[in-house]
Formats: sequence, C-alpha cells, structure tokens
Amino acid sequence: MNGQDGISRGRQSQILGASASREKGRSVVVTSHGKPVAKIMPIVEDERAAEVARSTLFARLRRERVVKAGRWTRDELYDDAR
Repeated sequence: MNGQDGISRGRQSQILGASASREKGRSVVVTSHGKPVAKIMPIVEDERAAEVARSTLFARLRRERVVKAGRWTRDELYDDAR
C-alpha cells in the first residue's frame, strides 16, 4: 500500500492501464479480489442527448398547469435538522 493515498502499486498500475484504454475510447472495469468495484470510461459529450433532455423538460413544463402558491419562505419549504 502507498501510505499517502491508500492505493496499492498493483491498483495504481491497473488504474494507469485503464486510463490508457480510456484514452482509446474503451471502458475498463476495475476489480478487487476478482469482483468489479468500479468502471472507468470515457466522457462522451453528446450535444444531441443534452438537447433532447432539454426539449423534453421544456415540453413537460409547458404541459403543467400553473399553481398559485402564494408567498413562502425557505424555512416553510424545508425542515432542516438543526
């Protein structure tokens, strides 16, 4: 174990290998004692997916009826444990 961050050298090399695979566009499953514990995968910036989500949200909001809730305070909305 590396005392500084708690990651063994074996785990470090596994993560570095996963990073190299990720840069090639592949996902990698990190295992511990043969069991999957994490998945490292590339971030895909898909503008189309974001636009579809945004359009779906706006369509839903347009269908909702307006509710006159009157004036309220944050304390009335949330029951924070203090």
